[in-house]
Amino acid sequence: MENKTFDIELECKKIPEKPGVYLMHGQKDEIIYIGKAVVLKNRVRQYFQSTKGKTTKILEMVRQIKWFEYIVTETEAQALVLECNLIKEHLPKYNTLLKDGHGYPYIRIDCTQDFPRVTMAKNILPDHAKYFGPYPSAKAVKETLELIHKLFCIRTCHLSLCENQLPATKRPCLNYQMKQCDAPCQGLLSKEDYQKKIQQVMDLLHGHDEIITKDLARRMNEAAQSWNYEEAKKYRDLMQSVQYVAKGQILSCYSSGNQELEKDVIGLYQSDQQALVVVLFFREGKMIGRENFHLQLPSQEEQTDCLASFLNQYYTGTPYIPAQILLPFHVNEEEALLSYLCSRKNGKKVQIVVPQKGEKAALVKMANDNAKIILQKDCERLTKERSNTEKALQGLARLLGLSSIPMRMEAYDISNTAGFFGVGSMVVFEQGKCKKSDYRRFRMKWVLGMNDYACMQELLTRRFQRALGQTKDDSFERLPDLILMDGGKGQVSIAQQVLSQLGLSILVCGMVKDDHHRTKGLYFQNQLLDMDPHSPEFLLLTRMQDETHRFAIEYHKSLRNKAQTKSILDDIPHIGPKRKRVLMTTFLDLSQLQQATLEQLKGLEGMDETAARAVVDFFASYRKA
Repeated sequence: MENKTFDIELECKKIPEKPGVYLMHGQKDEIIYIGKAVVLKNRVRQYFQSTKGKTTKILEMVRQIKWFEYIVTETEAQALVLECNLIKEHLPKYNTLLKDGHGYPYIRIDCTQDFPRVTMAKNILPDHAKYFGPYPSAKAVKETLELIHKLFCIRTCHLSLCENQLPATKRPCLNYQMKQCDAPCQGLLSKEDYQKKIQQVMDLLHGHDEIITKDLARRMNEAAQSWNYEEAKKYRDLMQSVQYVAKGQILSCYSSGNQELEKDVIGLYQSDQQALVVVLFFREGKMIGRENFHLQLPSQEEQTDCLASFLNQYYTGTPYIPAQILLPFHVNEEEALLSYLCSRKNGKKVQIVVPQKGEKAALVKMANDNAKIILQKDCERLTKERSNTEKALQGLARLLGLSSIPMRMEAYDISNTAGFFGVGSMVVFEQGKCKKSDYRRFRMKWVLGMNDYACMQELLTRRFQRALGQTKDDSFERLPDLILMDGGKGQVSIAQQVLSQLGLSILVCGMVKDDHHRTKGLYFQNQLLDMDPHSPEFLLLTRMQDETHRFAIEYHKSLRNKAQTKSILDDIPHIGPKRKRVLMTTFLDLSQLQQATLEQLKGLEGMDETAARAVVDFFASYRKA
């Protein structure tokens, strides 16, 4: 924690002259910036010296720094990895944040086995297996595996097969009957023949499909000459699939013999506080895919800093490092990045190239052009969405007679099944957009049975008691400008009653539905307001009501699935599975069971006096709680 007597000038003198990572803390002790340095002392002191040459972003950040800390590392490359890990964990305000972080799947073949399987893998492991990829998506891998199993009849079972211990099962599995496996588990295919199939699979994954395609074409022609057109069609479809896997949706990088065949080509386009990075993947001299990454930028971010932040975060997270990375321009601290990439590649050489002319420069230009087109499209879409959202909020304010638009709106809904799984949802919209980090779920504690009004009263009471500090939960501090209830007059009255009891003054509306459970209008101040069903405010209201209902139902389903084997009756002493089944089939809901007398319970099958009294005592204590 922060020392309140922290003297920045004094602490700067104590920083060691070593590489490492520094963390800047703001006024509320939050981390606002994370950086790395070759020499920590020199780098950190620069922030608090002359303002000359500093960007607006840096000046704004420095004004908010309350204190800092640092972590010393042995090398700058170690500092780079640590910095990226900390940025992903804390998401500091003034760092460029990579939003889309995920790995890419591979196809794995364990050639150390006598009868290896061909499977999908998320990462490359040091297990002596062969990996092919990375592929742009899991779907691409699954489609390729489906073709491999159909074409080569490679086994999919998890049996541990050894040539000297066959047969491994009593009979072949269903795949053998469907002619999708040659049953090596029964010794029906020798190790040598199976290994030949595996070699053909690897040839296909390397892009060498000529022999397989010729063989399929020969079989197709033979079947057609024999008038067996269904068989010919099967071979034709297989041949097309093979060509698609080997060459489909790939682009030659026109590499000559001495050029690296494994490349990542990176393009960048930046506009205001938005940026988009495009990565083109070239493997075996062919383009196998493309990925786009949106970057969230602080103000006044330079292009070189933006791209450097992306490279650091991306290549510390991806499992595969190519032999060559093509960039549109040089970035800061390339040597540290190269050192780290080489260590990730077990000492093998990695190049960072900024081509000025020729084929490589053309590839970078293509990546840049793609980034520009995609970002411009996204900007147009976002601009349109913002315009519609503003119109919706202004229309809602006019409809309710408000002097200003409601910045924060909270919507509430209740969901239950026969009173056994009462749950509530709180959905938050800020400036017309859902703020999922503020969503909250409530499981009913005070109410038993099907009573939506009582459940809603409990939900709102607990939510606003927390806002007033009556319970310890800082996440409920901010109050809404407008409350939207999933219902009409009754639900609105409950909300107003709770707010009045707690001394709060917040506008409350009801989102009314028609007989088809579709949004109908808005109930406000004892009247149903007419709304144009095509207006932006009506569409916003519909979206909020659907989102509130979805969030409640989603939580309700999760509890219901868990409760297939767990319910409140499990907490009652002397009530086992048989007695629980009797109680749930006898009483329609918990409210009926709660009102049952000792004599009624004793009369049920399998219920003795001890068990019956345990039920009565349990609900008596539950009501008091």
